[in-house]
Amino acid sequence: MKTLLKRTAAAAVIALSATAANAASIVDIAANDDRFTTLVAAVKAAGLADTLAGKGHFTVFAPVNAAFDALPAGTVETLLKPENKGQLTDILLYHVDDRSLVSGQLPHESIYIKPILASKRLCVTKSASGVTIGDSTPQTANVVIADIKADNGVIHVIDKVLLPGKRPACH
Repeated sequence: MKTLLKRTAAAAVIALSATAANAASIVDIAANDDRFTTLVAAVKAAGLADTLAGKGHFTVFAPVNAAFDALPAGTVETLLKPENKGQLTDILLYHVDDRSLVSGQLPHESIYIKPILASKRLCVTKSASGVTIGDSTPQTANVVIADIKADNGVIHVIDKVLLPGKRPACH
């Protein structure tokens, strides 16, 4: 009986250790994925790493490195300067919703969502061809990978940096 209890206790410790080892926040997942090196550098420069690694229910629309590369030359370097921290923070918070929204929760239509940058809106459209996100620019972002689950929310990988500005048309 003692041997059985010891084995059960040992199995429980191993199971809890494995669960803890697999625990990953949104920041942990992004930091361990080479597609997000620019995003992670920006999150750190803006001082948002602890927030996005903390407790919460976040949805992050995470642009890949190529999305940052598509911005006009010098934009990323300029935004990463300490004197531009406020503007960088606004852009990054425009990519974050304070709910955990998986793609299955989206209706097959266009809806506005309110990112953490509260005065702005995004237009999220779900159709048979996928999910797109409208911002203040004429181009939409495509969700290229949906529903990467983290302990504190969900990541949707996008192919464009979302830029705050005027409210997008949401048809």
